[in-house]
Parts: sequence; C-alpha cells; structure tokens
Amino acid sequence: MGCALRDERGHEEWVHVTLYAVSAKLIADHAAEFHTRLTDGSIAAQRPDGGEIVAAMLRARVAPDGAVRWTETCFCATPLKHERATVLDRYFTEVETKVIDKPITFDGAPLMDRLAAR
Repeated sequence: MGCALRDERGHEEWVHVTLYAVSAKLIADHAAEFHTRLTDGSIAAQRPDGGEIVAAMLRARVAPDGAVRWTETCFCATPLKHERATVLDRYFTEVETKVIDKPITFDGAPLMDRLAAR
C-alpha cells in the first residue's frame, strides 16, 4: 500500500502506509524505563513516528501468556523498520507483524497499567 504526499517544496513522494497487528514479548528489566520514556514525551517527540508509537502502546494489551499485542500504522516499506531501530527492539523481543486491513482491539490487561506497576 502507499500514498502520495507533498513535501514542503510541493514535490510529490510516495510513502508506504501499512497497518500491522504486532505481537512481542516485553523485556521486563526495561519496563520502568519504557514507561518513563512513553510518559515523559521523549518517545512522542521522535520524528516521524513517535506519536504513533505512544498511541500504539496505549492500545497495547498483555495477553495471559505474556505476549503484548497491538496495532500500529507504519510508513516504512520494511515492517516497523524505524520503530524497531529506535524504540521497540530495546523493550521487546520476538516482535512479529502481520498486515491487517482494519484496526483490531485485543483482549488483555492494558500494557501501560503493567508498565506503571513496575
């Protein structure tokens, strides 16, 4: 999937826009740091995807088996390439993505509640 966007000079460029269902395992030792960065604005300030990362983590749910599941919109041709390089791989292992057509609401405890309790 993709869409055309215009940059500040009016030039058109194509951008991939894909919605993913994501599943991953939280690295427990980094949970407190992750919560701090999600709530202090440092991740939200990251361009171009910080706001979407924070919104995705607000949607994220922890399943009974410990897997964290969420949906996330990505603008990279490679699934979550920038998000993984800058944030996700520091806080999660076993990150798996699946292209989906519409948002999914997952069952489970809110990730943010779990992070705040650590």
